Amino acid sequence: MELNSTTPPTLADAAQNADGEPDAASKPLVNPPRISRDSTNFKRLHRRLAREMGKAIADYGMISDGDRIMVCLSGGKDSYTLLTLLSELQRRAPVSFELIAMNLDQKQPGFPADVLPRYLDQLDVEYRIIEADTYAIVKEKVPADRVACSLCSRLRRGVIYRTAEDLGATKIALGHHRDDMVETLFLNLFHAARLKSMPPKLLTDDRRHVVIRPLAYCAEADIAKFARGMEYPIIPCNLCGTQPQAQRAKIKAMLQDWERANPGRLDTIFRATQDIRPSQLGDTSLFDFDGLEGQRDPMPEREDEAPVFEHYSSTHALFSFD
Repeated sequence: MELNSTTPPTLADAAQNADGEPDAASKPLVNPPRISRDSTNFKRLHRRLAREMGKAIADYGMISDGDRIMVCLSGGKDSYTLLTLLSELQRRAPVSFELIAMNLDQKQPGFPADVLPRYLDQLDVEYRIIEADTYAIVKEKVPADRVACSLCSRLRRGVIYRTAEDLGATKIALGHHRDDMVETLFLNLFHAARLKSMPPKLLTDDRRHVVIRPLAYCAEADIAKFARGMEYPIIPCNLCGTQPQAQRAKIKAMLQDWERANPGRLDTIFRATQDIRPSQLGDTSLFDFDGLEGQRDPMPEREDEAPVFEHYSSTHALFSFD
């Protein structure tokens, strides 16, 4: 049984029942004030995030009966929130699935290796801490004045895929949210000349792993508020996201400016990725522009109208630039 938007009761229904330092201009979106877990606003936020996650899972068929889902836990707000919401969903979902949390200790200097085990020991969830010194490789290969994100990401992805196989995971859950997907869209648009983003669900190139992003419908600002209220033991990344020269940081700042000026702009952009019109773009691999003439219906000539060329002669002066 696979969860989709037509499965009764739906996963969205189950979710509905759920009870680098940014600059000053960015803080209202990603660094909110603390919110009490007992407050009405927090409970409403909690329900909204659970509902949005449930809808994304149902819309994209992310979870099937019997799945063993490896949740990648980085120590950041997004992955903590993902694990919390999936754990809650597991208890009331219409299908049965397992969760196993996985953290990759990349051996960054100063990484507090005790934080995640101590946090996870308090939860009723299986977990693994995987040690792999990708930090040393990144520092060796990437000059100090260059951004390390690309290589770090590839190395991390390789470890994650191997670990998923070792643990018998059928799905790999990542904590990317709506804002991440919009940022990736603009990164590819500006720097790679591609209309490409992060899909909510992905089959890897080797066709061996299914990656899901259950927070695809969730706004980063909401996740940040939720994480503040939950008081997660956040572990900052000292390699990629905190590098001010990173292109993603520049894209994020631009998009947050747009969102402040026009609230709802990010959601509109994200929804545009769900409504693609190949005939209105220019990719010949997606649409047969050359064959359009063969698809055209003949235009019957109406008896009460003059032929089009006669009509043209009487209106030509209106469109003449001579």
